Amino acid sequence: MTLIKSISGIRGTIGGNAGDNLTPVDIIELTSAFAAFLRKEKPEGKLTIVVGRDARVSGDMVSRLVCGTLQGMGADVIDTGLSTTPTTEMAVLHHHADGGVIVTASHNPGQWNALKLLNDKGEFLSGDDGRELQEIAAARQFHYADVKNIGVYSTYENSIQDHIDAILQLPLVNRDAIAKADFSVIIDTINSTGAIALPPLLKQLGVRRVTLLNGKPDGLFAHNPEPIPENLYAISEAMRNERYDIGFVVDPDVDRLAFIKPDGEMYGEEYTLVTVADYILQHQKGNTVSNLSSTRALRDVSRKYGVEYNASAVGEVNVVEMMKATNAVIGGEGNGGVIYPELHYGRDALVGIALMLSYMATTGMSCVKLRSQYPDYKISKNKIELRGNMDTAKILDSIASRYASYEVNRADGVKIDFEDSWVHVRSSNTEPILRIYSEATTESTAENIAQKILQDIREIIQ
Repeated sequence: MTLIKSISGIRGTIGGNAGDNLTPVDIIELTSAFAAFLRKEKPEGKLTIVVGRDARVSGDMVSRLVCGTLQGMGADVIDTGLSTTPTTEMAVLHHHADGGVIVTASHNPGQWNALKLLNDKGEFLSGDDGRELQEIAAARQFHYADVKNIGVYSTYENSIQDHIDAILQLPLVNRDAIAKADFSVIIDTINSTGAIALPPLLKQLGVRRVTLLNGKPDGLFAHNPEPIPENLYAISEAMRNERYDIGFVVDPDVDRLAFIKPDGEMYGEEYTLVTVADYILQHQKGNTVSNLSSTRALRDVSRKYGVEYNASAVGEVNVVEMMKATNAVIGGEGNGGVIYPELHYGRDALVGIALMLSYMATTGMSCVKLRSQYPDYKISKNKIELRGNMDTAKILDSIASRYASYEVNRADGVKIDFEDSWVHVRSSNTEPILRIYSEATTESTAENIAQKILQDIREIIQ
């Protein structure tokens, strides 16, 4: 079973049997339900829905099914074509659309694809909205338009440039300083839509020396697309052999961002948000938010500026909800996801790049110097595959019970806070796995905590 239906949409591997994998039947069913859900929100008038996709091989096929189904439901479709997730989110706002569909499986390998669903604010559906959508899909409570009311299809070819223009207009994006700094930059765009978004962004920011790796947007990923150290050998090797000020790596839909230091070593994707937040908080007074699985370093930076830090459940929609509730000026997730509300409420690697280069340029500090300013926490990220006989709820309850003498948070799985470390165990929103994230002041301590939890889980299963 490689089909995952969740509040945020549907995700699975292409091909196989309907209901077991991501097939045309499943795509059409969920897309129809999404249009029916939006129609309940807007009983009168024509629906307008934006559709965008990353470059993975199945993307064109899936996108055509989505667009045709939406037209069949009587909705007008604005197709951004090859685009990024944050670009599509902003396109919903730009066109005052009723919702959006992003065809991307984000960091999953090439055999996967997914539909990410957006509301009229260009944000992911809330938990309650997602559950209502799933009920509509399960009951097939949708009605197709007659021939006179079929939706109109159009394209939006300027979506990426409009996104870049909005970034360039941000007060904290300093193009003059970036151009004067004369940075040398290398980027890995994983043969997806970062290849058509990052080069023009960097050029218009004033970066004249850019090397592009894996820059053909054909969806043939040159390596596992998740931007983590074991998948980034090529860019690390290139940085060791040539002189660059910084490297940028994005995932296929360009909502996650990792930095590479000049020596080819990882900056640490947990510190993407921390560094951008540090820059923002120097100029804007306000609170911060990340999720329960993200580094404590954002909390420490927030305290330095006398602002409040809050942690949400994992998932962009949860982070955004808490950011709005706490008037946060910056937030995101420890996987390299930067959410800057002055632009829009979505993880956005493009704005993360612009703000990071602005920070380096205006201070004259290298990325190595910037990284040295923050607490050097070490995080260990592990996972265990969920098989059919595993009772996830029982596993999580048992872990919570075993560590009841410590501070235990059950908002999203189980997070256990120790004095100088923490561990978070939760079901993935995107894969049939349990994630075990732990953080401490040394790598060995973080890994030992994770291995202890993994051993606990094995004992519980047996």
